[in-house]
Amino acid sequence: MDADTHAQIVAILDEVQDMTIATLRPDGFPQANVVSFVHDDLRLYFMTVAGSQKALNLLHDERVSGTVTRTYDSWDEIEGLSFAGHARVVTDAAEIARVGELMLDRFPQIREIEPPEPVETILVRVDPVVFSVLDYTQVFGHTDLVEVQPRLA
Repeated sequence: MDADTHAQIVAILDEVQDMTIATLRPDGFPQANVVSFVHDDLRLYFMTVAGSQKALNLLHDERVSGTVTRTYDSWDEIEGLSFAGHARVVTDAAEIARVGELMLDRFPQIREIEPPEPVETILVRVDPVVFSVLDYTQVFGHTDLVEVQPRLA
């Protein structure tokens, strides 16, 4: 991946706060959910309830796909990403703490949330394998398929 494409992907991830993540259900059907996320370079993170269907799906199959799209007024302004990768529950305390800080920086409202009852959550890391960069500002329908370097794996 060249430096310009890398910078474009990071810029889109910096601007957008929600992504659609698709997991695979045990019955083989895909399941798509919108989640808020943070990123560390090209690595993506989101939290979910430990017993949620998407969490159970990830325990069954770590393959995921997702999309992120900047806000646009006209189709010739569309810029976004679709990606495929592997999702894993984060268990390393240092990584959890570092990502927790990223989440507090991006979503300061977290400090104010008090669930009505305790909820067990998990932190999920997505290591993308490939990105499709949509950039309709170049020409309608333009996409570039780029593989993520092995350094991310």
